[in-house]
Amino acid sequence: MQLAQSPLVSIAMPAFNAGTTLSLAIRSLLLQTHANWELLLMDDGSTDATVAVARSFADSRIRVFSDSRRLGLAARLNQAIDCSHGEYLARLDADDLAYPERLEVQVSFLQHRPEVDLVGSAGLVFGFEGAPIGLLPVHESHEAICHNPWSGFYLPHPTWMGKMTWFRKHYYRAEAIKAQDQDLLLRTYQNSQFAGLPQLLIGYRQDKLSIRKILTSRYHFARAITRAGVQGGNYQALAGGLAMQIVKGLVDMAALSTGLEHRILSHRAQPLPADAIRKWEEVWCACHEELPQSCVA
Repeated sequence: MQLAQSPLVSIAMPAFNAGTTLSLAIRSLLLQTHANWELLLMDDGSTDATVAVARSFADSRIRVFSDSRRLGLAARLNQAIDCSHGEYLARLDADDLAYPERLEVQVSFLQHRPEVDLVGSAGLVFGFEGAPIGLLPVHESHEAICHNPWSGFYLPHPTWMGKMTWFRKHYYRAEAIKAQDQDLLLRTYQNSQFAGLPQLLIGYRQDKLSIRKILTSRYHFARAITRAGVQGGNYQALAGGLAMQIVKGLVDMAALSTGLEHRILSHRAQPLPADAIRKWEEVWCACHEELPQSCVA
């Protein structure tokens, strides 16, 4: 497949030591029903085979950037935004999978809803060897997504697709180590239009929860809340938001320290209907067609 002169969608995929999962993520993009895209694979100083895997695909739509530096997710996303050629920017993590219709559905939505700046979708949470865990929920309207901004936004980051002009107007906060998406939404929700699609359009990998990563995310979102509250003079909302993050962090710590990791997963991922599980098995197997022994179906 040759790269279109002007791809409609640029897919930003930062990757750090993703050599064992990257191949499946890229294969899921090669199976897209919408073919007018470019992939910007932003290596973030990997020490494994990430770059070699990325360059093993003979498709000119795949652009690999590697400078051996470790800059972090937000900085690499900003770099991808600057290097993109598309009208829209889509996100996908290097360990997730896109359903075949993902780009087509979101492009169609944005073309028919020009007032929307950013759209996400529901996702399927999967674990070891592709086992489905549950449904990653999303809110559909801007009002529902932003109902309680000081507590967080139900718009899963790996499902995002938005106008390139919107991303270039706002960018990610480069120094944000975690919760980069929540920080960006909190800074922009009052002057932007968000939407979510109920369709399952990505598979989100969740092999093992880490208390360090969870608490780091909560800490950085708390910092974002503090900045927004102080700048807007909304100290009551700031206090409530910080209290919420502390309570959620304590609940997460208690669940993980007592071996109740499934409690957190069940809170974040809702039960899956049978037809969603069957569809996921089809997606998983399609991405493994060269490795049939790995197929779960």
